[in-house]
Amino acid sequence: MSDVQTSKLEVIAGEMGVESAEDKNQHAPPKPLQLGFERAPCGHSPHELRRAYDESTQVALTSLDKKRNSLGIHNAVMPGGQRISLLKTMLTTACERNCFYCPFRAGRSAMKRVSFKPDEMASVFGEMSRARYAEGLFLSSGIIGGGVKTQDKLLDTVDILRRKKGFGGYIHLKMMPGAERDQIARAMALSSRVSINLEAPNASRLTALAPKKQFEDELLRPLIVAHEIRKAQPWKKWASTVTQFVVGAAGESDVELLSMTERLHKQAGLTRAYFSAFSPVRDTPLENHRAEDPWREHRLYQSSFLLRDYGFELEELQFGADGRLPLGVDPKIAWAQRNLTESPLEVNKADKRDLLRVPGIGPLGVEAILKARRIGTLREIKDLKALGILADRAAPYLLLNGRPAGSQQMRLF
Repeated sequence: MSDVQTSKLEVIAGEMGVESAEDKNQHAPPKPLQLGFERAPCGHSPHELRRAYDESTQVALTSLDKKRNSLGIHNAVMPGGQRISLLKTMLTTACERNCFYCPFRAGRSAMKRVSFKPDEMASVFGEMSRARYAEGLFLSSGIIGGGVKTQDKLLDTVDILRRKKGFGGYIHLKMMPGAERDQIARAMALSSRVSINLEAPNASRLTALAPKKQFEDELLRPLIVAHEIRKAQPWKKWASTVTQFVVGAAGESDVELLSMTERLHKQAGLTRAYFSAFSPVRDTPLENHRAEDPWREHRLYQSSFLLRDYGFELEELQFGADGRLPLGVDPKIAWAQRNLTESPLEVNKADKRDLLRVPGIGPLGVEAILKARRIGTLREIKDLKALGILADRAAPYLLLNGRPAGSQQMRLF
């Protein structure tokens, strides 16, 4: 890799934080800001959570790590939980669109414009892959000459990697606004994951962020088309689809964001939604807009997982008068406090759907409980702990063989 190519990757890497993607840890508690609450869902303060998380992940960066990060290579968590080194980059930082929040927007003088040709990018990543410098690729691009032309260049890059370079690993490819059906199908066949960022939950909110983008035709349609392709040929191995929302820059409510997320899960086969708390970028129209509280992003992730994995409906979540989730309480705990405090579940009789709604019990925990019930009766808190349940968190909402699990919890102290 030449010095020029290295320099171009470094320019791109400096602004790629705008994309959440796989390298973002949605489970890490955000840093505490000036919030009106002191305790986090598991009973610890935000400061305590952040300190514990930092201590568990703090590793001294080697010079090699620093160099990799400067090029846009980060540790990433794949859909199946595997961790790889992911190069997150673009074909070009030039863009004809003027999205108000974006560092790559047209006319932003602070952004240096650099570009890779498809064969050049394929060669650069191929070299990284052979050297085991990077194991996967997240590839996007600024838009030049329209979304269709730009999509062709992205597809050519991936095609070279797959067919000429023999790369068989993970590729996350962006779909450009207005991508055509054949391009979407080709992207899904060549890639492991494809995505297009809706950025906003509806057309009116998008106008405040990206006035040149068309919500329905350019952004939402490719996600719908991808689902149609997958349904038409279910025997083929197609890439999964994801999207991303900018949170807090357009006055949108959490009800709006989660309504669209729920719709996409049900109607477009969306694998997941990413939420990116807005942070102002210098020399953009929104540079003086207030940064969004990262706890809002965190609560949106928690709620979206309840909708996707736990059988919750949007109407069951707790929202304020402004349509936002309360920052001071985990949304699953908020539901349990309203519905289970006075009517706790008998853990030995409750069905799968009800058990999934108990704080501290996830899908794996439910399966463990159901399996244990086929063998015998769960009688004590320690029985739940032995199954990997967060028993202290679940106890206030459960009965164990007719007795409140919470009272057993109290006797332990």
